[in-house]
Amino acid sequence: MAKGNRIPAFVLSSILVLSFLLIISMAESRILGTAGFFAKSTPECDEVVGAARGDTCFTIAQSFNLTAASFDAINPNLNCTALFVGQWLCVAGSV
Repeated sequence: MAKGNRIPAFVLSSILVLSFLLIISMAESRILGTAGFFAKSTPECDEVVGAARGDTCFTIAQSFNLTAASFDAINPNLNCTALFVGQWLCVAGSV
């Protein structure tokens, strides 16, 4: 009879240990700011420019010698089809 109780007790204790490790792992990731498996870094902007009449993302990137990829990386939430006069655009920064 003692042997029959060992398996359910082992399974239950294994589940409890794994649950504890999962909780600790989630708590540490929140504390360290790495929640999520693919946490993206926030771009840092060093210089901005205000959009003028007739500006496009392409012309602004070209005038500051930026590639389209680097311009998009430092302006992640920018909708290039809806630029407006005076909109701040990052033209120098890092990701």
